[in-house]
Amino acid sequence: MNVNLLDGRTALVTGSVQGIGLAVAKSLAGAGANVALHGLATPEQANAAIAEVRAAGAPDVMFLDQNLSDVKAIDAMIQTLRDWREIDILVNNAGIQKTTSIADATAEIWNSVIAINLTAPFHIMRALLPEMATRGFGRVINIASVHGLVASKDKAPYVSSKFGLIGLSRVAALEYATAGSKTSGGVTVNSICPGWTETAIIQPQIDARAEKYEGDRGMAIADLLLEKQPSQRTSDPSEIGELCLWLCNPVAHNITGTSIPIDGGWTTQ
Repeated sequence: MNVNLLDGRTALVTGSVQGIGLAVAKSLAGAGANVALHGLATPEQANAAIAEVRAAGAPDVMFLDQNLSDVKAIDAMIQTLRDWREIDILVNNAGIQKTTSIADATAEIWNSVIAINLTAPFHIMRALLPEMATRGFGRVINIASVHGLVASKDKAPYVSSKFGLIGLSRVAALEYATAGSKTSGGVTVNSICPGWTETAIIQPQIDARAEKYEGDRGMAIADLLLEKQPSQRTSDPSEIGELCLWLCNPVAHNITGTSIPIDGGWTTQ
């Protein structure tokens, strides 16, 4: 049972108004964590996400809307968090993808993807990890991708950012491996690498394939899965949320520096 597992803990989940981020926030809330949500959203979207996380069990919820491509905005976000609560759990989930060949990629596409997917997690970790180490407990979970482990055509900026995120996670895991103790729970840094998951980020690829099947979304998804994911099943965002919650358990104090695929066997091939 995970009820009350995270009582008194506080989590920051970036990119959490929908999809994987919102699912992670709800899983942590269900175990008693206070949650700082983050995203670029309308007031209606933000309020809906706050309501869902409160309903899931979070004692306290706040919403942040800083643009993570701006380092000064990240610094302002960190200060807002410090004025609110100490952050025990960081889930770097915010991410963007632009599908393009190397030849067609522009500097703007490259810079925007790297800024959100890699540079922002670095700056947030740089700020929060030393504070976690001082308290002897901390969890950093970076939502990478199978594309942090294997490559695909037409995704150079995205693949580069996710390979980089896994590398960053491993360095941080080593630097903070001795922080805390078995009793306190230690400080761990891990990556989760989802394969095809039912989120908005894969919708353009589904739409492109649906053209071959006269708009049949089910056939488009089947075609997408057949190419890469041996299980031929998509994952639900809640499954990623439950893995995040398990990694936050104090018994996971020696699980650090890992890159855990949830990919139906994709990276096993």
